[in-house]
Amino acid sequence: MSKQDYYEVLEVAKSATAEEIKKSYHRLAMKYHPDRNPGNAEAEVKFKEINEAYEVLKDEQKRAAYDRYGHAAFEQGGGANPFDFNFGGGGFSDIFSEVFSDFMGGGRRSNRTPGAVDGEDLRYDLQISLEEAFNGLEKEIFFPSEKVCDKCHGYGTKDGKEPPVCPTCKGSGRVHRQHGFMIMETVCPDCGGKGRKVKESCPECKGAGTVPYKRELKIKIPAGIDDGTRIRLSGEGLPGIGGGQNGDLYVFVSIKEHKLYSRQGADLFVQIPVSMACAALGGVVEIPAIDGHKIEIKVDAGTQTGQRVKIKGEGMPRIRSIDKGDLWVEFKVETPVNLTPRQKELLEEFRAIDGEDNCQPAEKSFFEKIKDLFAA
Repeated sequence: MSKQDYYEVLEVAKSATAEEIKKSYHRLAMKYHPDRNPGNAEAEVKFKEINEAYEVLKDEQKRAAYDRYGHAAFEQGGGANPFDFNFGGGGFSDIFSEVFSDFMGGGRRSNRTPGAVDGEDLRYDLQISLEEAFNGLEKEIFFPSEKVCDKCHGYGTKDGKEPPVCPTCKGSGRVHRQHGFMIMETVCPDCGGKGRKVKESCPECKGAGTVPYKRELKIKIPAGIDDGTRIRLSGEGLPGIGGGQNGDLYVFVSIKEHKLYSRQGADLFVQIPVSMACAALGGVVEIPAIDGHKIEIKVDAGTQTGQRVKIKGEGMPRIRSIDKGDLWVEFKVETPVNLTPRQKELLEEFRAIDGEDNCQPAEKSFFEKIKDLFAA
C-alpha cells in the first residue's frame, strides 16, 4: 500500500510556507492526539502519520529532498539515486548525521518533552472608539479558552497521577527503524509520542488533560493605536499538551467610524461648514478637538469650498513617541436657503453691483482660456 502524500497528510498545499505547515500541524496534532482520543486506533494511526509528515516538511533540506524524490528520498531504492541530494550545503550527509546523532544520543536532540503538542493560537476581535484610540485604555475581555483539568492535573488519567512510562519507547516518545542504510526516527505508535501511556482516561476531560472555560483577561491598548493593528499576547492561547508550550492570543483592533473625524495614520481630517458671509468676509469658527477641548480656527476672507488649513499637533498620538499628528480642516461653504425678503433684497443688490456674469467667478478665467484657444 502506497504512502499518502505528506502535504495531503498535513492538509496543506505544496507551496505552503513553513508557518502554514506548522500551524496546520498544531491543529491536526491537537485533534488526533491520543490523550484526546483514548482507545481510538484510527486517531492513533493518524497522529503517527501527522508527526512523520511534519518531521520531514518542517526541515528545509528534508523537504527539498521529498519534493524532488517523494518517499523514495528516505528509502533504499525506489528509482531515485539516494546520494543525489543537491541542497547547496552539507546535503545528504547532514541529514544522515542528524538522524544518526539522535539515535546515538548526540547533542542535536531538543530538550522538548517527547510527544508534546503546543497549544493553538486564539484570535479576539476588539472594536474601540476613536477617542479610546486617542487616549489608550485598559480593557477586560472575555473569550472561550481551555485550562488544565483540575481532576487529573493535566495528566488525562483517571487517578490524576502521571501515567507510567511507555514500554515500547522507554519514555522517549520515539522509536527507530532502519530502511536499508538509513536509520529513521518516528513517533512511538504505542503512546503516540507522549512517552507515557494512559490506561484509564480521566472522566472529566476524557483524557484530554484540558477542559473548556470562559477566560477573562485584562489587556492594555496603547494610545495612538491604528485601525487593523494586531496585538500578540504570548502564552495566552490554548494550553499545550504533554509539556507543550501554550499558544498565543492575537487581539485584532478595529476602530469605529467617527461622526466628525476621519483618520490617516496619525493625522485627523474634518470637514466643517461655514456660511457664505463668513467665507466671503472672514471670521472665526470653533470645533471640538478629539480630546474634548475647543479649537478656534480662523477663516480667511474669500475662503472657497475645499480649502484646507493645518492645525499642528492636534492629531493622534504617535505610538512610542511624545509627538502627535496634525489636524486638517477642510471648509465647505454653505449656500443659504429659506432667505427672508430682506436677505433676498440685499443679495439682489449685491448681484447688481457685482455684475450678472459673475455667477461663476472661479471658472471665468478658464472659459476665457478656451475662448482664446479657439480664436487662435
